[in-house]
Amino acid sequence: MADKKRVFSGIQPSGRLHIGNYVGAMRNMISLQEDYYCIYGIVDYHAMTVRFDPKEMEKSIVDCAVDYMAAGIDPERSVLMVQSTVSEHSELAWILNTITPISWLLRVPTFKEKRQQNPDNVNMGLLDYPVLMAADIIVYKAEVVPVGDDQLPHLELTREIVRRFNSAFGHVFPEPEAKLGEVARILGLDGVSKMSKSLDNCIYLDESKDEMWKKLSTAVTDVRRKRRTDPGKPEDCNLFTMHKAFSKKEEVDYCARECSTAGIGCLDCKKILLENMYGELEPIQKKQRELRSDKEYVYDVLKQGQRKAKDIAIKTMDDVYGKIGISSFH
Repeated sequence: MADKKRVFSGIQPSGRLHIGNYVGAMRNMISLQEDYYCIYGIVDYHAMTVRFDPKEMEKSIVDCAVDYMAAGIDPERSVLMVQSTVSEHSELAWILNTITPISWLLRVPTFKEKRQQNPDNVNMGLLDYPVLMAADIIVYKAEVVPVGDDQLPHLELTREIVRRFNSAFGHVFPEPEAKLGEVARILGLDGVSKMSKSLDNCIYLDESKDEMWKKLSTAVTDVRRKRRTDPGKPEDCNLFTMHKAFSKKEEVDYCARECSTAGIGCLDCKKILLENMYGELEPIQKKQRELRSDKEYVYDVLKQGQRKAKDIAIKTMDDVYGKIGISSFH
């Protein structure tokens, strides 16, 4: 694996994963395991930028690891680790803070969104989130980052920080490139907002078929299609985006054609989507149940991941110490 380019991506342990996480990033992360050296982090420090229950944190981390592996992250081919167990993440973030203008952070769209969502808890971590994210990536000198399109501003900021560090102190870090999935983003069931746990507009990976149908059956489609006999515009329908993510091409083409000619109604389209979505998620759910019954194995995977990740991060920090003039003390 030494000759392979490195990949880093992380997911917060902030509850059950939903299909937006799965389609927007995880599928891409899974496919990259063949050709890259992949390091995947459960980024618990990021989850602390909003109020959280310390009593639930450990369970959330384990559940996130279970979801990662059930979806297809293979600890034999990838490094699966917990961010807080590799202290070099936060150490590098501090160094990057000293070269990152506050004005860069204030312009990040997600900070503005989070500030509106949590007006009584606008903390420093919320503002500084993108710098820690930059450290997460470049502490492994990752060259590729699988992301959804909502994370592109963060990654571009990482690239700016890398350029500033390399210019000021000498080249250490490559500029990481984004790797978008085939379907970069799925909106929530309201058809307007990003799919989100906090907005309660998502379908979770572990939901039963009946639970999925309850949500899909009432999900917003093309709002201009009032009756079954009205022709629709699939390109304006969020459920059609989900079809592209879960249905075969011939079914996607069928739904597009029949919707646009009023050959089928929205409920018919949703039923086809349900079968395809649940068909892909059912094996994941089976693997989730197996892993939850073997917690010792999950903890062992995370411990091994910590060791492998730390070995890489220590070498990177040695390079950083040398460039900023403090290597004699480390």
